[in-house]
Amino acid sequence: MSAAFQTILLLCCSNIFMTLAWYGHLRLQQTGVSSNWPLLGVIAFSWGIAFFEYCCQVPANRIGFAGNGGPFSLVQLKVIQECISLVVFAIVANVLFQGQSLHWNHILAFFCLVAAVYLVFMK
Repeated sequence: MSAAFQTILLLCCSNIFMTLAWYGHLRLQQTGVSSNWPLLGVIAFSWGIAFFEYCCQVPANRIGFAGNGGPFSLVQLKVIQECISLVVFAIVANVLFQGQSLHWNHILAFFCLVAAVYLVFMK
């Protein structure tokens, strides 16, 4: 498996965990599961999920970074990560929070991110 594919796969996994850590507790609160949890409990819950984010993010950056023999520069890694983050967020938001919808400006912003990825990879 190529380093580029491994990096992107790990970044996707990382962003799924990140999105769940950042916003999953809101869904739990809506369903009543965590309504009575103290704030520190919610933070600890999110940190528990974020642990798995870092278990994917750190190897992704190490494998993908050109300074370690990977195919991507630091800037390229960051732009790829941000683009993946927004795609994952849009999917998770639509699955967990059914009332959230994408509008024309969200789609236009996504295309701007795709353009950013293109620009970062230009020589």
